[in-house]
Amino acid sequence: MTFFIVVIRGLLRRPVRTGLTLVGISIGIAAVVALVGISRGFEQSWAAGMKARGTDVVVSNMGSALAPKPFAANVRDRIAKLPGIAATCSIFVDMTSVEDSSMMIISAREWGGFSWQNLKLISGRMPTDAEEPAVVLGQTAAEVLKKKLGDTVQLETKELKVVGIIDGGALVENGSLIISLPLFQEISGNEGKINIIDVRATPGSSEDDVKRLCVAINSVVPEARAMVAGEHVGNSQAYRFISAMSWGTSLLAVIVGVLGVMNTMLMTVFERKQEICILLAIGWKRSRIIRMILWESALLGFFGGIGGVLIGVAGVKIMETLPAIHGLLEPDLSVGLMINSVLIALVVGVISGIYPAWRSSRLTPSLAMQG
Repeated sequence: MTFFIVVIRGLLRRPVRTGLTLVGISIGIAAVVALVGISRGFEQSWAAGMKARGTDVVVSNMGSALAPKPFAANVRDRIAKLPGIAATCSIFVDMTSVEDSSMMIISAREWGGFSWQNLKLISGRMPTDAEEPAVVLGQTAAEVLKKKLGDTVQLETKELKVVGIIDGGALVENGSLIISLPLFQEISGNEGKINIIDVRATPGSSEDDVKRLCVAINSVVPEARAMVAGEHVGNSQAYRFISAMSWGTSLLAVIVGVLGVMNTMLMTVFERKQEICILLAIGWKRSRIIRMILWESALLGFFGGIGGVLIGVAGVKIMETLPAIHGLLEPDLSVGLMINSVLIALVVGVISGIYPAWRSSRLTPSLAMQG
């Protein structure tokens, strides 16, 4: 009988207990995949939206909310005068309920600004001017709201006609309700207010040039903070809180998995005491007994990690179809995240087996004679 067969037989000795332990580990790893994948996906979705609009620098006041805090629209005038800036565009972004959708991105954009240029019409047209009571829907937003050309959308107390369906080149853009800035300011009662300024650097600017531009903007705009596009969401208090909560919840789930594996392995050592003593009596070294227990716990972690990844991916795919978050984010289900999750589970298994393995190595061959 080979060493590996002994290890497998040890796991299959109590199939129900082994199965329950695998379920416990799988749930913990599924939490890692789902929560971390969603939080990373949120950041990546917004970064992709910035790239689609051709934005190099984002000026905003990201506080504890998901949407930036409003500030005076004339801040844009101070920024536009700085050297190294090719164009600016004032934006008001909000995340609110719209009709049957409990959460939708409202993207109100300065009329004529460059943030309209990346929007490719699938059907219909763009609004004729900044005052027309009309909206353009991203293709995902149109699906969520179940709207087509000519339908109306109720925004606050005003009905707006859907005049176009667009492909914005990024999930965030396609999940947005896009409207002219002056019209939204009037509807929402935020006249003279914006909460984001998209900035394009002059063509040919290097990464260092863009970073220096951020420093220059921050020196003249104390009301907000300029950051390289794609980084502003990740550095916001709200995102940091969400990310910390994701990892914190995942850590708790992993700790539960550690305790579950350790309990299983301790029970295994207790129940197989006579078997282990016999193995010692026939010449097995204590180091080999330790390796046997560690291999069993490592395999529990590995297979639990595989199961957790599968459960996590399936759970996220189901969540993506829910109306509450459909079109808001694209979870990061990269191969790297999945490999890291399995490695976490493997480490959990090994750590959980250290104490039981040590206990098993303390047994003596003479105990084999005890029935």
